[in-house]
Amino acid sequence: MSNFIRDDGIVELTGPPRFEYGEKVRARLTVRNDGTFPGKDIGELLVKKGEIGYVVSIGTFLQQFYIYGVEFLSSGRRVGMKGKELESAEARQSEEKNPTNCAGRSEVES
Repeated sequence: MSNFIRDDGIVELTGPPRFEYGEKVRARLTVRNDGTFPGKDIGELLVKKGEIGYVVSIGTFLQQFYIYGVEFLSSGRRVGMKGKELESAEARQSEEKNPTNCAGRSEVES
């Protein structure tokens, strides 16, 4: 019937936010308007996968999730994102400068 993935068992608010104000982040997924972004049609592209932005606000949703207001530089849009939709761009840059020889598994979402 629907392709929604529910996060019923997850309550992020029991811990601190993953990201801080001003932190440079990267979108892990392409994000389209679900009807909550004013001035854009439902389904219209808001954020491209890999787009860089900065956390400008931190709020909550359903007493369950942190929602990060991210200002994306290339589009000039401020979009509310869940933590699982973001990754720290600062961490990745420091890892690229200082690579380790650890064997590991990398998960990539499209």
